[in-house]
Amino acid sequence: MSKANGPNRAPWLALVGAVVVLVMIWGFVSWRGRSDSSSTTGEAAAAGDGPTEAVAEETTTTTLAPYDGWVNPASSQEPWATKTVGYLTFRGNPTRSWYGQGPVPDNPQVLWTYGGPNGNMCGKSSEGTNTQTWCGDGWTGNPNVFERDGKTWLSFGGYDYGLHWLDADTGKELVKTYKTGDLAKGSMSTDPDGYPLSYKGSRDDNFYVVATDRGDTAEVLWKLNAYQNGVQQVWNDDWDGAGLVLDDYLFEGGENSWFYIVKLNRGYDAAGKVTVNPQIVFKTPGWDDQLIKDAPPKHFSIENSVAISGNTVYFANSSGLVQGWDISGLKQGVTPTRVFRFWTGDDTDASIVIDKQGMLYVGSEWEVHNSRSQTVGQMMKLDPSKPDDPLVWSLPDQGAGKAGIWATPALGDGVSYWATNGGRVLGVDMATGEKIWEKDLGSQTWGSPVVVDDTLIEGDCEGNLNAYDVSDPRIDPPLKWTVKLDGCIETTPAVWKGRIYLATRGGKLYALGTPAAGTTPDTITPVDASK
Repeated sequence: MSKANGPNRAPWLALVGAVVVLVMIWGFVSWRGRSDSSSTTGEAAAAGDGPTEAVAEETTTTTLAPYDGWVNPASSQEPWATKTVGYLTFRGNPTRSWYGQGPVPDNPQVLWTYGGPNGNMCGKSSEGTNTQTWCGDGWTGNPNVFERDGKTWLSFGGYDYGLHWLDADTGKELVKTYKTGDLAKGSMSTDPDGYPLSYKGSRDDNFYVVATDRGDTAEVLWKLNAYQNGVQQVWNDDWDGAGLVLDDYLFEGGENSWFYIVKLNRGYDAAGKVTVNPQIVFKTPGWDDQLIKDAPPKHFSIENSVAISGNTVYFANSSGLVQGWDISGLKQGVTPTRVFRFWTGDDTDASIVIDKQGMLYVGSEWEVHNSRSQTVGQMMKLDPSKPDDPLVWSLPDQGAGKAGIWATPALGDGVSYWATNGGRVLGVDMATGEKIWEKDLGSQTWGSPVVVDDTLIEGDCEGNLNAYDVSDPRIDPPLKWTVKLDGCIETTPAVWKGRIYLATRGGKLYALGTPAAGTTPDTITPVDASK
């Protein structure tokens, strides 16, 4: 092009350039709209990452499509219920990755204790000819805290055989304790959809669905028995795992070695009282023929709390078999099928935790000491999208004394937190499996790590509840505070709006928080809410 022609064509080129730029902008905005509308998380829209205000006048606002599946893994580390506000099950959500709502108190004191009518929650329980007295609450024992009828409720099971519902502010009973026939081990679950229902297993062979809208008296509406419904019991009859309720379905595994899905059919009667009409729609043994060959002692009990990500429900058993079952067609009557299998080689009672990418974090014990568990380790990350070779990384915990993982791991800002049977607490890079730091608490740590508001909370078997600053999780976290309690801490604390709730093997449940204004730690006398 000659200089002579340039000035005469400049206006035309400018107009063409402007049109091209507008078309490019329109195309980019349209692409972003299509991309955002198909997003499974909605995070971009929530952050304002969409069309600008100027362009919005010329475009139609796109409504994000709901997640097409049971549980969006991107909602990991968040609460999932909207109709019941609170901390409603072991580890807070279907991916077992949410630990409560802050703030975490800076210098907590014991505000009140609860030990039931006898002052301590104790009960006798037998295994064969061996009878022992158990007190308080133990593994996993994660209380529920939730809002209902203008009150904050606290619910949990205890070794006094009891199912308990307390006023979280005062520790006084809102509903009278319901006594099962044996230890009420494990963690309770609260209905996420607003129904006044609690779900809890006992060592008396039964898993209970209990109504709490009958005044001050609880009423059992249904029981799932470990010996009934045509199952072949292989191990025990406890129900340690916390049930998971989603879309009117209950998912639960038992120590009888079976996994169940129950359609609850919740509703209300003419008097406005909650009702259920449960139907078992699926059950399957928690073992297979290969596991019988690999682990002939047949320790097949399911003691962890099942987790769900996408359209897959995951659980493991006491011989180390990790399974995933496809439930995508469950609501349409399609029978679930197994889509994932991995053998850790050893007892896997800790619940599976799932991150935002759908990866599984699995902790196993160190008991059998076979070649498989020695090879794959006790702390592992699995990629279920690669079922033939899912092991992303692993770490061993294989000491001569107490070793292995009983506690369910926690996930933080790129760091996973692990507590061990021998008292080690580790921070591990979620991507690489590199151990970043390690602490030794000196006694077993069965309670699962809790991470809320950049604070890591972990108890030990000397009764110390410790809090560490993990605002920078990649440095050795400094100690923020320690509260000394009575008895070994095997339970997992629940954090809710400035308070921490947990029970110990000493016999009581504790509410920790900041004392009222005008008081000092030296003048605090904890209230015995049992009286």
